[in-house]
Amino acid sequence: MQAAQELIWESSYGAVTIEAICERAQVRKGSFYYFFDSKSDLVCAAVRSWWDERTPVVRAIYRPEVPPLERIRKYIDLAVDHLTMEYNRKGQVLGCPFFTLGSEICTQDERLRSMVQDILSGILENFENAVRDAQACGDIDSAGTELKVRQLWAFYEGSLTRARIDNNLELIRNLSSDALELIGARPRLAEVA
Repeated sequence: MQAAQELIWESSYGAVTIEAICERAQVRKGSFYYFFDSKSDLVCAAVRSWWDERTPVVRAIYRPEVPPLERIRKYIDLAVDHLTMEYNRKGQVLGCPFFTLGSEICTQDERLRSMVQDILSGILENFENAVRDAQACGDIDSAGTELKVRQLWAFYEGSLTRARIDNNLELIRNLSSDALELIGARPRLAEVA
């Protein structure tokens, strides 16, 4: 599953073959078919496993006692740190694995599309809750909650995608600060690290 995660994130779902996955995992193709009926089955299991590994970290970031703007900052910084680490290892900015996979397979594989949509919806819900909580405590203006959440989401995913396309980490170096500014975080609170 790790080999599938890495190869698809580095390249694409369509470009990665079962043979390449088996080669990276150092297993025989027959072993692959013992556990999985198709590449789609493997990728579903790999995506679920990858997200399940990260869920405790995400839950810790979005605990209610963490100030709302800090939740947003920490989540975005976590993504940027991970992308920076991968860039240092592979020389590529890989972007959001879920958004990248989802945009590629959304018209080809309903089961994968639905799984990716569920994960992305959960991330979006965390952003929405943090924005609402920030509005409730006066950290950002209370007007236009839905618009702020949509802007934050589009800015976050768009920036990660643009960094992948341009292979340029500089595009996301200040992503959390820029995102907080976009939604109108009060300057003194946006500086919380």
